[in-house]
Amino acid sequence: MTSSAALAAPSVISPAHPVLAEVVRSGFVEGRHRGSLVVLAADGSVERVLGDPAAPVFPRSSNKPMQAAAVLRGGLDLSGERLALAAASHSGEDFHLELVRTMLAEHGLTPGDLQTPPDLPLDPAEAEAYLAAGHVRDRITMNCSGKHAAMLAVCALNGWDRASYLDPSHPLQQLVRQVVEEAAGEPVAAVGTDGCGAPLMAISLVGLARAFRSFVLAEPGSAERRVGDAMRAHPEYVAGTRRPDTWLMREVPGTLSKMGAEAVQAVALADGRALAFKIDDGATRALGPVLAQSLRLLGIDAPVVSRIGRTPLLGGDGEVGEIRAAF
Repeated sequence: MTSSAALAAPSVISPAHPVLAEVVRSGFVEGRHRGSLVVLAADGSVERVLGDPAAPVFPRSSNKPMQAAAVLRGGLDLSGERLALAAASHSGEDFHLELVRTMLAEHGLTPGDLQTPPDLPLDPAEAEAYLAAGHVRDRITMNCSGKHAAMLAVCALNGWDRASYLDPSHPLQQLVRQVVEEAAGEPVAAVGTDGCGAPLMAISLVGLARAFRSFVLAEPGSAERRVGDAMRAHPEYVAGTRRPDTWLMREVPGTLSKMGAEAVQAVALADGRALAFKIDDGATRALGPVLAQSLRLLGIDAPVVSRIGRTPLLGGDGEVGEIRAAF
Protein backbone atom coordinates (compact mmCIF):
# COMPACT_ATOMS: atom_id res chain seq x y z
CA MET A 1 0.00 0.00 0.00
CA THR A 2 1.26 3.46 -0.86
CA SER A 3 2.35 5.47 2.16
CA SER A 4 1.51 9.14 2.55
CA ALA A 5 5.19 10.00 2.34
CA ALA A 6 5.47 8.36 -1.05
CA LEU A 7 2.17 9.73 -2.34
CA ALA A 8 2.42 11.04 -5.88
CA ALA A 9 -1.23 11.33 -6.85
CA PRO A 10 -2.11 13.54 -9.82
CA SER A 11 -3.21 17.06 -8.93
CA VAL A 12 -6.90 17.85 -9.26
CA ILE A 13 -6.30 21.61 -9.43
CA SER A 14 -6.49 22.68 -13.02
CA PRO A 15 -7.01 26.07 -14.66
CA ALA A 16 -9.29 24.23 -17.06
CA HIS A 17 -11.76 23.54 -14.28
CA PRO A 18 -14.79 25.84 -14.51
CA VAL A 19 -15.64 28.57 -12.05
CA LEU A 20 -18.21 27.14 -9.63
CA ALA A 21 -18.56 30.21 -7.40
CA GLU A 22 -17.90 33.94 -7.58
CA VAL A 23 -17.11 36.35 -4.78
CA VAL A 24 -19.04 39.54 -5.47
CA ARG A 25 -18.34 42.65 -3.38
CA SER A 26 -20.14 45.94 -4.08
CA GLY A 27 -21.12 44.63 -7.50
CA PHE A 28 -17.49 43.77 -8.38
CA VAL A 29 -16.32 40.18 -8.85
CA GLU A 30 -13.21 40.06 -6.64
CA GLY A 31 -12.64 36.33 -6.56
CA ARG A 32 -13.51 33.01 -8.18
CA HIS A 33 -13.52 29.41 -6.99
CA ARG A 34 -12.97 26.67 -9.56
CA GLY A 35 -13.76 23.01 -9.16
CA SER A 36 -15.39 19.85 -10.44
CA LEU A 37 -18.88 18.44 -9.98
CA VAL A 38 -20.87 15.40 -11.03
CA VAL A 39 -24.63 14.79 -10.88
CA LEU A 40 -26.04 11.27 -11.15
CA ALA A 41 -29.54 10.46 -12.33
CA ALA A 42 -31.80 8.13 -10.34
CA ASP A 43 -30.60 5.14 -12.37
CA GLY A 44 -26.97 5.94 -11.52
CA SER A 45 -26.02 7.30 -14.93
CA VAL A 46 -23.97 10.48 -15.17
CA GLU A 47 -26.36 13.30 -15.87
CA ARG A 48 -24.12 16.35 -15.64
CA VAL A 49 -20.38 16.96 -15.42
CA LEU A 50 -18.39 20.10 -14.67
CA GLY A 51 -14.61 19.99 -14.64
CA ASP A 52 -13.01 16.57 -14.24
CA PRO A 53 -14.95 14.46 -11.72
CA ALA A 54 -13.18 11.31 -12.92
CA ALA A 55 -9.89 12.50 -11.41
CA PRO A 56 -9.05 11.14 -7.94
CA VAL A 57 -9.55 13.40 -4.94
CA PHE A 58 -9.28 12.97 -1.20
CA PRO A 59 -12.94 13.05 -0.07
CA ARG A 60 -11.78 13.82 3.47
CA SER A 61 -14.72 13.45 5.87
CA SER A 62 -17.12 12.59 3.05
CA ASN A 63 -15.53 9.13 3.36
CA LYS A 64 -16.87 8.74 6.91
CA PRO A 65 -20.01 6.77 6.00
CA MET A 66 -17.76 4.13 4.44
CA GLN A 67 -15.52 4.10 7.52
CA ALA A 68 -18.58 3.62 9.74
CA ALA A 69 -19.82 0.77 7.54
CA ALA A 70 -16.44 -0.92 7.92
CA VAL A 71 -16.80 -0.77 11.70
CA LEU A 72 -20.16 -2.55 11.39
CA ARG A 73 -18.67 -5.16 9.10
CA GLY A 74 -16.01 -5.67 11.74
CA GLY A 75 -18.76 -6.83 14.11
CA LEU A 76 -19.42 -3.75 16.24
CA ASP A 77 -23.14 -3.44 16.94
CA LEU A 78 -23.90 0.27 16.66
CA SER A 79 -27.23 1.90 15.89
CA GLY A 80 -29.11 5.16 16.30
CA GLU A 81 -27.18 8.15 17.57
CA ARG A 82 -24.05 6.07 18.20
CA LEU A 83 -23.84 4.98 14.57
CA ALA A 84 -24.54 8.51 13.33
CA LEU A 85 -21.73 9.81 15.55
CA ALA A 86 -19.38 7.16 14.14
CA ALA A 87 -19.87 8.84 10.74
CA ALA A 88 -19.69 12.37 12.09
CA SER A 89 -17.71 15.54 11.80
CA HIS A 90 -19.42 16.74 14.95
CA SER A 91 -19.58 20.35 16.11
CA GLY A 92 -18.31 19.64 19.62
CA GLU A 93 -21.62 20.38 21.31
CA ASP A 94 -22.20 18.93 24.76
CA PHE A 95 -24.40 16.09 23.50
CA HIS A 96 -21.68 15.05 21.04
CA LEU A 97 -18.96 14.92 23.67
CA GLU A 98 -21.13 13.13 26.20
CA LEU A 99 -21.95 10.36 23.74
CA VAL A 100 -18.30 9.95 22.70
CA ARG A 101 -17.40 9.43 26.37
CA THR A 102 -20.23 6.93 26.73
CA MET A 103 -19.20 4.98 23.62
CA LEU A 104 -15.63 4.73 24.90
CA ALA A 105 -16.68 3.67 28.40
CA GLU A 106 -19.00 0.97 27.04
CA HIS A 107 -15.93 -0.79 25.65
CA GLY A 108 -13.54 -0.22 28.55
CA LEU A 109 -11.88 2.73 26.81
CA THR A 110 -11.15 6.30 27.86
CA PRO A 111 -10.60 9.58 26.00
CA GLY A 112 -6.89 8.99 26.53
CA ASP A 113 -7.08 6.10 24.06
CA LEU A 114 -8.08 8.45 21.24
CA GLN A 115 -5.35 9.30 18.74
CA THR A 116 -7.13 12.34 17.35
CA PRO A 117 -5.06 15.54 17.54
CA PRO A 118 -6.07 17.89 20.38
CA ASP A 119 -8.46 20.47 18.96
CA LEU A 120 -11.23 22.94 19.71
CA PRO A 121 -14.88 22.30 18.84
CA LEU A 122 -15.50 22.66 15.11
CA ASP A 123 -18.46 25.00 15.53
CA PRO A 124 -17.18 28.56 16.16
CA ALA A 125 -19.88 29.31 18.74
CA GLU A 126 -19.08 26.12 20.61
CA ALA A 127 -15.36 26.89 20.44
CA GLU A 128 -15.91 30.34 21.97
CA ALA A 129 -18.02 28.90 24.80
CA TYR A 130 -15.50 26.12 25.37
CA LEU A 131 -12.60 28.57 25.71
CA ALA A 132 -14.67 30.93 27.86
CA ALA A 133 -15.24 28.04 30.27
CA GLY A 134 -11.48 27.72 30.70
CA HIS A 135 -10.99 24.57 28.65
CA VAL A 136 -8.04 23.84 26.36
CA ARG A 137 -7.67 21.84 23.16
CA ASP A 138 -8.50 18.17 23.74
CA ARG A 139 -8.59 14.97 21.74
CA ILE A 140 -12.26 14.36 22.49
CA THR A 141 -13.35 17.76 21.16
CA MET A 142 -11.75 17.09 17.77
CA ASN A 143 -14.62 16.64 15.30
CA CYS A 144 -13.60 13.07 14.38
CA SER A 145 -13.64 11.71 17.94
CA GLY A 146 -16.88 9.78 17.37
CA LYS A 147 -15.35 7.96 14.41
CA HIS A 148 -12.22 7.19 16.41
CA ALA A 149 -14.26 5.95 19.37
CA ALA A 150 -16.04 3.50 17.07
CA MET A 151 -12.74 2.40 15.52
CA LEU A 152 -11.22 1.75 18.94
CA ALA A 153 -14.34 -0.11 20.04
CA VAL A 154 -14.25 -2.53 17.09
CA CYS A 155 -10.56 -3.14 17.80
CA ALA A 156 -11.35 -3.96 21.43
CA LEU A 157 -14.13 -6.29 20.28
CA ASN A 158 -11.90 -8.22 17.90
CA GLY A 159 -8.71 -8.16 19.93
CA TRP A 160 -7.00 -6.05 17.28
CA ASP A 161 -4.09 -3.89 18.35
CA ARG A 162 -5.40 -0.54 19.53
CA ALA A 163 -2.11 1.33 19.50
CA SER A 164 -1.81 0.92 15.71
CA TYR A 165 -5.48 1.31 14.75
CA LEU A 166 -4.59 4.18 12.37
CA ASP A 167 -1.92 2.27 10.47
CA PRO A 168 -2.99 1.64 6.84
CA SER A 169 -1.97 -2.01 7.21
CA HIS A 170 -4.17 -2.54 10.30
CA PRO A 171 -7.02 -5.06 9.79
CA LEU A 172 -9.59 -2.32 10.40
CA GLN A 173 -8.11 0.02 7.80
CA GLN A 174 -7.87 -2.81 5.29
CA LEU A 175 -11.59 -3.36 5.87
CA VAL A 176 -12.23 0.35 5.35
CA ARG A 177 -10.42 0.19 2.02
CA GLN A 178 -12.55 -2.77 0.96
CA VAL A 179 -15.77 -0.91 1.78
CA VAL A 180 -14.63 2.26 -0.01
CA GLU A 181 -13.73 0.36 -3.16
CA GLU A 182 -16.97 -1.62 -3.20
CA ALA A 183 -19.15 1.45 -2.60
CA ALA A 184 -17.33 3.63 -5.11
CA GLY A 185 -17.09 0.91 -7.73
CA GLU A 186 -13.43 1.68 -8.37
CA PRO A 187 -10.03 1.02 -6.78
CA VAL A 188 -8.55 3.44 -4.29
CA ALA A 189 -6.17 5.66 -6.26
CA ALA A 190 -3.94 6.78 -3.41
CA VAL A 191 -3.68 6.60 0.37
CA GLY A 192 -2.72 9.55 2.55
CA THR A 193 -3.27 10.70 6.12
CA ASP A 194 -6.35 12.71 7.06
CA GLY A 195 -6.33 15.62 9.48
CA CYS A 196 -7.47 13.32 12.28
CA GLY A 197 -4.61 10.90 11.61
CA ALA A 198 -6.69 8.17 9.96
CA PRO A 199 -5.78 6.71 6.55
CA LEU A 200 -7.43 8.67 3.74
CA MET A 201 -8.57 6.86 0.59
CA ALA A 202 -8.63 8.76 -2.70
CA ILE A 203 -11.42 8.07 -5.19
CA SER A 204 -13.06 10.08 -7.95
CA LEU A 205 -16.03 12.37 -7.44
CA VAL A 206 -18.02 9.99 -9.64
CA GLY A 207 -17.06 7.18 -7.27
CA LEU A 208 -17.98 9.29 -4.25
CA ALA A 209 -21.43 10.05 -5.68
CA ARG A 210 -21.89 6.34 -6.46
CA ALA A 211 -20.92 5.46 -2.90
CA PHE A 212 -23.51 7.79 -1.38
CA ARG A 213 -26.11 6.50 -3.80
CA SER A 214 -25.33 2.95 -2.69
CA PHE A 215 -25.85 3.86 0.97
CA VAL A 216 -29.44 5.02 0.38
CA LEU A 217 -30.34 2.16 -1.97
CA ALA A 218 -28.62 -0.72 -0.15
CA GLU A 219 -30.64 -3.63 1.20
CA PRO A 220 -32.24 -2.91 4.60
CA GLY A 221 -30.09 -4.39 7.34
CA SER A 222 -26.86 -4.18 5.36
CA ALA A 223 -24.00 -2.23 6.91
CA GLU A 224 -24.30 0.48 4.26
CA ARG A 225 -28.04 0.94 4.72
CA ARG A 226 -27.74 0.92 8.51
CA VAL A 227 -25.22 3.78 8.32
CA GLY A 228 -27.31 5.73 5.82
CA ASP A 229 -30.47 5.27 7.90
CA ALA A 230 -28.76 6.28 11.16
CA MET A 231 -27.27 9.43 9.62
CA ARG A 232 -30.61 10.48 8.15
CA ALA A 233 -32.50 9.75 11.37
CA HIS A 234 -30.00 11.59 13.61
CA PRO A 235 -28.36 14.30 11.48
CA GLU A 236 -27.57 16.52 14.44
CA TYR A 237 -25.10 13.82 15.55
CA VAL A 238 -23.52 13.74 12.08
CA ALA A 239 -22.89 17.49 12.13
CA GLY A 240 -24.51 19.81 14.67
CA THR A 241 -27.44 22.09 15.31
CA ARG A 242 -26.03 24.92 13.18
CA ARG A 243 -24.70 22.94 10.20
CA PRO A 244 -25.97 22.61 6.60
CA ASP A 245 -25.70 18.80 6.55
CA THR A 246 -28.10 18.69 9.49
CA TRP A 247 -30.50 21.19 7.95
CA LEU A 248 -30.60 19.32 4.64
CA MET A 249 -31.15 15.86 6.11
CA ARG A 250 -33.79 17.22 8.47
CA GLU A 251 -35.75 19.24 5.92
CA VAL A 252 -35.51 17.04 2.80
CA PRO A 253 -36.54 13.58 4.06
CA GLY A 254 -34.49 10.68 2.78
CA THR A 255 -31.46 12.79 1.91
CA LEU A 256 -27.96 11.68 2.89
CA SER A 257 -25.42 14.51 3.07
CA LYS A 258 -21.83 14.79 4.28
CA MET A 259 -19.24 17.48 3.76
CA GLY A 260 -15.50 17.03 3.90
CA ALA A 261 -12.58 19.34 4.53
CA GLU A 262 -11.01 21.14 1.56
CA ALA A 263 -14.52 21.91 0.27
CA VAL A 264 -15.79 18.44 -0.64
CA GLN A 265 -19.49 17.59 -0.53
CA ALA A 266 -21.53 14.49 -1.37
CA VAL A 267 -25.31 14.10 -1.34
CA ALA A 268 -27.71 11.31 -2.28
CA LEU A 269 -31.49 11.49 -2.43
CA ALA A 270 -33.82 8.66 -1.48
CA ASP A 271 -34.56 7.81 -5.14
CA GLY A 272 -30.89 7.37 -6.06
CA ARG A 273 -30.09 10.78 -7.51
CA ALA A 274 -26.72 11.92 -6.21
CA LEU A 275 -24.00 14.53 -6.53
CA ALA A 276 -20.45 15.17 -5.45
CA PHE A 277 -18.17 18.15 -5.90
CA LYS A 278 -14.88 19.63 -4.79
CA ILE A 279 -13.73 23.24 -4.80
CA ASP A 280 -10.13 23.20 -6.03
CA ASP A 281 -8.73 25.74 -3.57
CA GLY A 282 -10.49 24.14 -0.60
CA ALA A 283 -12.46 27.30 0.24
CA THR A 284 -15.32 26.17 2.46
CA ARG A 285 -16.98 29.57 2.02
CA ALA A 286 -18.00 28.39 -1.45
CA LEU A 287 -19.59 25.16 -0.21
CA GLY A 288 -23.03 26.58 0.56
CA PRO A 289 -23.66 28.40 -2.74
CA VAL A 290 -22.33 25.50 -4.82
CA LEU A 291 -24.30 22.94 -2.79
CA ALA A 292 -27.51 24.96 -3.11
CA GLN A 293 -27.16 25.28 -6.88
CA SER A 294 -26.28 21.58 -7.17
CA LEU A 295 -29.44 20.69 -5.26
CA ARG A 296 -31.45 22.80 -7.68
CA LEU A 297 -29.93 20.75 -10.51
CA LEU A 298 -31.35 17.69 -8.73
CA GLY A 299 -34.76 19.32 -8.71
CA ILE A 300 -34.82 20.12 -5.00
CA ASP A 301 -37.04 23.14 -4.37
CA ALA A 302 -37.26 23.67 -0.62
CA PRO A 303 -36.64 26.64 1.70
CA VAL A 304 -33.55 24.94 3.10
CA VAL A 305 -31.81 25.27 -0.27
CA SER A 306 -31.85 29.06 -0.11
CA ARG A 307 -30.80 28.92 3.53
CA ILE A 308 -27.79 26.76 2.68
CA GLY A 309 -26.86 28.94 -0.28
CA ARG A 310 -26.94 32.27 1.49
CA THR A 311 -23.35 33.44 2.04
CA PRO A 312 -23.25 37.22 2.47
CA LEU A 313 -20.13 39.38 2.39
CA LEU A 314 -19.85 42.12 5.00
CA GLY A 315 -18.47 45.61 4.78
CA GLY A 316 -18.52 47.68 7.94
CA ASP A 317 -21.79 46.89 9.71
CA GLY A 318 -23.72 45.78 6.65
CA GLU A 319 -23.91 43.36 3.78
CA VAL A 320 -22.15 44.53 0.65
CA GLY A 321 -22.14 41.40 -1.48
CA GLU A 322 -22.32 37.65 -1.60
CA ILE A 323 -20.67 34.44 -2.69
CA ARG A 324 -22.82 33.01 -5.45
CA ALA A 325 -22.86 29.95 -7.67
CA ALA A 326 -21.57 30.56 -11.19
CA PHE A 327 -23.10 27.61 -13.09
